[in-house]
Amino acid sequence: PLSLTILIDTSASQERTLPQEKDAAKSFVESVVRPEKDEVAIVSFTGEATLEQGMTSNIQRLRRAIDRVKFSPPSGYIGGGVVTGTPPISGRNQATAGSTAIWDAVWITSEEVLGPSPDKTRRAIVLLTDGVNTYGSKKIKDAINASLKAEAVIYSIGIGDRFYDGVNKGALKKVSENTGGRAFFPRDEGELRNAFTQIQEEMRSQYLIVYEPLNQERDGSYRKIEIKVANSQMSKDKVRLTHREGYFAKTEKKE
Repeated sequence: PLSLTILIDTSASQERTLPQEKDAAKSFVESVVRPEKDEVAIVSFTGEATLEQGMTSNIQRLRRAIDRVKFSPPSGYIGGGVVTGTPPISGRNQATAGSTAIWDAVWITSEEVLGPSPDKTRRAIVLLTDGVNTYGSKKIKDAINASLKAEAVIYSIGIGDRFYDGVNKGALKKVSENTGGRAFFPRDEGELRNAFTQIQEEMRSQYLIVYEPLNQERDGSYRKIEIKVANSQMSKDKVRLTHREGYFAKTEKKE
């Protein structure tokens, strides 16, 4: 079973691309979700994250939640990243409305949305953003660690507006590859839909490798993982394995 969260950036840099992202996300949900088996949540974010729809397998609820996602302009916004006028007295509200807290959103999704999911599920985050973090208390390392603790794979779809800072490919590759996912950088609507299709195929065609670690301590420490290709021809062909690069050991449950 799959527990999936679609995390959608609704900051100013996504204003023009958001309609295409929403259409592709709805098609993806309709293709992926198996009723009574899989569950999906929808979260939007700027400087703060908003749970649009908690975990559900109801396609209609998910479609309505994606429809509700909208661009959130800061006070005085006139388009193209330009803000005019005097900000309201509530400085924090102004800051969060006009900013992008990506790593905070990934962290809280891992902790509060995916964390409570049943043990025997595959957890994943589909992150739609330009990867340019401008706000928040969490760093990229915090987001990666929270995802690893929740055993969630992150698939990033880097999409932005050329009038802003472009797409931070390095950050999105890092957060995806460290958790066993991939980053995609579509240049048009067709490539955006293709990215969703590839994510769907990857989530349905994974291998499970199990091993028993020599270190049996349940101390919550981070353990690195390295998987090598044994087949010499595959090594010559430079076959690349995608897997999470480590995990946090379970801790003893207190009575």
